[in-house]
Amino acid sequence: MNSHLRKDLDKLKTQILNVAACVETNVRKSVKALRELSEPLAEEVILYDREIDEMEVNTEEECLKILALHQPVASDLRFVITVLKTNNELEHIGDMAANIAKRVFYIRKERHIAIPFDIETMTTRTIYMLKSSLDAFISGDVMLALGVCEDDEIVDQENRKCYGNIEAAIKNDSESAMANINYLLVCRSLERIADLCTNIAEDVIYMERSMIVRHNLDERISELKDKLRG
Repeated sequence: MNSHLRKDLDKLKTQILNVAACVETNVRKSVKALRELSEPLAEEVILYDREIDEMEVNTEEECLKILALHQPVASDLRFVITVLKTNNELEHIGDMAANIAKRVFYIRKERHIAIPFDIETMTTRTIYMLKSSLDAFISGDVMLALGVCEDDEIVDQENRKCYGNIEAAIKNDSESAMANINYLLVCRSLERIADLCTNIAEDVIYMERSMIVRHNLDERISELKDKLRG
């Protein structure tokens, strides 16, 4: 590898880690804003999302520059492709954090109701998946990435419960409909963040093992675990 490519790849890694750190911070703030129904914190999350969008564009441009100028191959090419895809996933996660923050303003206007899903499980697990997927990317840890893929089912289960709880709540108390619908949108955003974290984990596996696992994921997870243990 020539020194110019090495320098540009190091710069690219720094850029994507900065995007990741900013997105993780904004997700944590959005969850805090939701728990506290804090409008000032929610506004902060929404405003910061614009900066994340700009960082995402700059990182994409850096990826395209490296592909055009250096034409990397093998592991270097997989790294650039993974950064390109992860960068996109992170921007979407940032959007979901902003969506959660926006719900705070609507929920505060409605009559207070019990949160219709397990907010502790949903938020804690989603943030854990985000941190783990990013740690897996930084360290190239395939086992950690596989764990993220498996954790997605926990969030999916809570999301399904939320739909059932809200359906029952609206039938029993139609005046709570708008508040429940806003909480449903929050739950959907958290579930979507978990899906995007799973995508990042799958990209890490591709980067490290040159294996595409997004199809037949359960079978691929079992296959990879056997290889890693062997």
